[in-house]
Amino acid sequence: MSLTRILAFTTRIVEIHIHDLSNNYDFISSRIGIQPFVSDFRGFIFNDSNLGIRIFGNYDNNRWQYNLAFFDMREKDTYSDLNEFDRRDQQIIIANVYRQDFFAKGYTAQLSFHANFDGASRHYDKNGFLVRPAPLGRVQDHSIESFYFGWTGDGHIGWLNISHAFYEAVGEDNFNGIAQRRVTINAQMAAVELSLDKDWLRFKLSGFLASGDSDPRDSQATGFDTILDRPFFIGGPFSFYVHQGFNLAGTAVNFKQRESLVPDFRSSKTEGQSNFVNPGVLIVGYGMDADITPKLTEVTEQLLFTNHASNDIGWDCSLGLQWRPLLTNNIIVSAGIGFLVPGAGYKDIYRTNTRPVPGFHNPPAGEVDDFLYSGLVTVTLTY
Repeated sequence: MSLTRILAFTTRIVEIHIHDLSNNYDFISSRIGIQPFVSDFRGFIFNDSNLGIRIFGNYDNNRWQYNLAFFDMREKDTYSDLNEFDRRDQQIIIANVYRQDFFAKGYTAQLSFHANFDGASRHYDKNGFLVRPAPLGRVQDHSIESFYFGWTGDGHIGWLNISHAFYEAVGEDNFNGIAQRRVTINAQMAAVELSLDKDWLRFKLSGFLASGDSDPRDSQATGFDTILDRPFFIGGPFSFYVHQGFNLAGTAVNFKQRESLVPDFRSSKTEGQSNFVNPGVLIVGYGMDADITPKLTEVTEQLLFTNHASNDIGWDCSLGLQWRPLLTNNIIVSAGIGFLVPGAGYKDIYRTNTRPVPGFHNPPAGEVDDFLYSGLVTVTLTY
């Protein structure tokens, strides 16, 4: 019964064509209702389906595209992440503009603005666990106002394919549980992917950097976090690190969320609040696509009550395949597997990491597997 009710709610969309701007199919239109929206090329900041109003269109023979969206967020089901009827005290405003052939033919540039107004509210998930505010440090209801200014790009410049993003996040958290005070947000994120095509192969070199907080008790929150991300970058859902969520051992929060790149110490990706007092991350990856047919640790050390936490999460290797049996996008079957060889930093989180003290009883060290893996199979139907 619950699933049927939620699905009925998520399909209510009304699109209104406002005006044609030219004879070359330039237009302005609007969409009202539960709708999917990805705010940039890779879904770094916001990638969700939720209740909103969106005005969009194009101009100058489709060289310009634009979006202005407002979302009044719904609560999410704990198990399925589907939208519920209950209103959450969170409003999001997103504005972006795209320009094709910005300074080279084949390259599209984007400027974007995100505003996240997440009110002070208390929320328990369906297992009875407190998820808002996060049960970490000093627990107190708090509101967050965060603003993201971004420049992203995607396409090619001559023979070089390039996809990149840079975001500056500013704002205020009126009470952060880790810092135990009001904090001012000033955090950054950068990503770049360079690739070369050779026949049916594409060789890729990728890098991702998110700033971290070196002093978790001061009034500056410099650890980067997103609104509700789901990035397809450095392996995407096929990567073990990206696909899996890691619990911060001994706490009720996650070190990082599933389908995410940034460690953020949230209680829940969909039901919790953004947290800008967190470690940073640096990821470097090399990969290959084949068309076969048409780092900072101070916050972690404080929360785990240890002075020994390494920066090295580990080595990640992933393989993904997509099959389109009809040679169209009506049926897409995706399958993938990801492997993680844990590094010292990953092992420090999940085992007893206090240095032995001679003459005192020391608890035995916990064990972490030397090889971790995950797999997935999805079927996408479009009609």
